[in-house]
Amino acid sequence: MTHLWVRAEQRENETRVGLTPQGTVKLIAAGIKVTVEDSDTRCIPTDRYKAAGASIAAQNTWPSAPQDAIIFGLKELSDDGTALPHNHIMFGHAFKGQPTGKVLLERFKAGGGTLFDLEYLVDTDGKRVAAFGYWAGYAGAAVALKCWIAQQKGQIAGPVGPYPSSNHLLADLQSDLVDTGTHRPTALIIGALGRVGTGAGDLCTVMGVATTKWDMAETASGGPFPEILRHDIFFNCILARPGTPVFIPADTPHKTRKLTVIGDIACDPDSDFSPIKVYDRTTTWEAPALRVRDTPPLDVTAIDNLPSMLPVESSEDYADQLLPSLLSLGTNGPNVWSRAKSTFDAAIRAL
Repeated sequence: MTHLWVRAEQRENETRVGLTPQGTVKLIAAGIKVTVEDSDTRCIPTDRYKAAGASIAAQNTWPSAPQDAIIFGLKELSDDGTALPHNHIMFGHAFKGQPTGKVLLERFKAGGGTLFDLEYLVDTDGKRVAAFGYWAGYAGAAVALKCWIAQQKGQIAGPVGPYPSSNHLLADLQSDLVDTGTHRPTALIIGALGRVGTGAGDLCTVMGVATTKWDMAETASGGPFPEILRHDIFFNCILARPGTPVFIPADTPHKTRKLTVIGDIACDPDSDFSPIKVYDRTTTWEAPALRVRDTPPLDVTAIDNLPSMLPVESSEDYADQLLPSLLSLGTNGPNVWSRAKSTFDAAIRAL
């Protein structure tokens, strides 16, 4: 019997989950055993999973789970260097040359486990079967707008936090915008046709931010892209990969520009392929803006778990997308899991 073990997230400010109680019912009906760790931070209470028929385990006990259990979480594991003998489903950020990714892969190699990276669960056309992208774009645009609002007051953006719903987030932004009167920034989105770009565009539309939307056709020249400098806010909404053009060169802070906020929603600063060359680390909920130039100001915001600002909506959406793939766990033949394992095996061989 296939056994899916949903672990508690250990990362601060991470309350999302990739399986809902409704999904749990369907997995159990399909013959899959489901264990859910208790969590005092998860956005969906543990008792709802128990009512759905899941077995409940103590928080962070997955290392002692049965060897055949598939450990399912979203964000990274604690970096304690231990070998990883289980098969894991999570966002590993390990296949683009990231230094921390290499360390993670070494742990899997030492333990004999497998990483099924959620970013690399793809259909036969290479399209991801599930993504948090829309809510990352929506929340990322909100944080970038908060950065711009703070600049209008001669400040740098302060801490951000989660919201019960997107309506609460919008109400908060409307309140913040009161001090700017009718003045609104302009924005340029690259990757506007994707999930992330759509979310960012929708937030900008609701907030009255005039937005220029670019995608592959507009960036096919490879750059440079001086149009970016003529907008107040720039959103990078594409995944970094070999051949990605540089949108923000290293000398951008010193150029004549209207640009004052970069929202790197794709957020992969330590990848060799990152198209944003003015910063080298993610920002945090406590300090969402990294100021890379004082006069005129240029702030970068790059939080790597943005959907957690809207944990319930983003979890429910993602879990619905992922459920058909979870239902295929343990089946034979080419599928999303065999394709993800091939990606992992290639990375292990390259170590």
